[in-house]
Amino acid sequence: MKTSDFYYDLPETLIAQRPIEKRDESRLLHVDRSTGEIEHRHFYDITDYLVPGDTLILNDTRVLPCRIYGVKEETGAVVEFLLLTQQSQDTWECLCGPGKKAREGSRFSFGEKLRCEVVEVKDDGNRIVRFYYDGNFFAILDEIGQMPLPPYIKEKLEDKERYQTVYSKELGSAAAPTAGLHFTPELIEKIKAMGVNIGYVTLHVGLGTFRPVKVDDVTKHKMHSEHYWLPKETADLINETKKNGGRIISVGTTSCRTLEAVAAKYDGEIREDEDWTEIFIYPGFEFKCIDALITNFHLPESTLLMLVSAFLGYDKTMNAYREAVKEKYRFFSFGDSMMIS
Repeated sequence: MKTSDFYYDLPETLIAQRPIEKRDESRLLHVDRSTGEIEHRHFYDITDYLVPGDTLILNDTRVLPCRIYGVKEETGAVVEFLLLTQQSQDTWECLCGPGKKAREGSRFSFGEKLRCEVVEVKDDGNRIVRFYYDGNFFAILDEIGQMPLPPYIKEKLEDKERYQTVYSKELGSAAAPTAGLHFTPELIEKIKAMGVNIGYVTLHVGLGTFRPVKVDDVTKHKMHSEHYWLPKETADLINETKKNGGRIISVGTTSCRTLEAVAAKYDGEIREDEDWTEIFIYPGFEFKCIDALITNFHLPESTLLMLVSAFLGYDKTMNAYREAVKEKYRFFSFGDSMMIS
């Protein structure tokens, strides 16, 4: 398959620039995986597609306010730092821009509490940066950092919590697991009261999520690596659900990648695991864990759209996206939702 096979025409006006006022009032496009039949609902109707004994798997990662701006000590130049992965207690892999002002050995100040030095420039252009600070690094980051909103969102986010799920807990993501943004605490309680189980995994989303596929042949694309943790209680819950004939419903592509990475690693078995994954899911992939998927609408030619196509089927996916465009759904991170079951 070619990357261009996953292109679709999207008017810029359909790219959501801000979150909807009430999370669960976003629209929901439901697709029947076997027939391709489409229904148009709202996210609070998700309960109509759940039955007792189902298990929802949510990614409880929490987004770091990891976009910070440093002043170069020698010249006063301002450089943006986007923290990607923590290498050690004080050392992070970062994206820097403009990169030519962040050469090896360059030092930057972020106000009185935080300084840094670029210690290495990697082959891919990313920087390894050592930070110097007094106090708690994450508290300082929370004070001075901005949310790492994707480049297609041009408006300023007034409330940082709107780029977090209501169940976010484990700090470490460079982007939100956006399928979960539609849930409210009340909706989660309603789902539990139905006899539907809720389980959690953690996958810290990397910015590679937004990197375009630059090769024509889909199979030649190399995925970025992301750290995940699947706890024992979640593994036990999944195995018990499957034993009882229930469905595993992945909330988001990140939960899906975690579950399928573990299943691939252990030949279909789900067990407690912590590791890094570079799993790339595209049409032809054999799913070993999930039975249904809740997700947002993804960028043309993206690995996330390829994952959805692998689960639903290419033709049904592209048809659903054409329908969503025609019906003026809101797209991408702050956009509407889709459920495949």
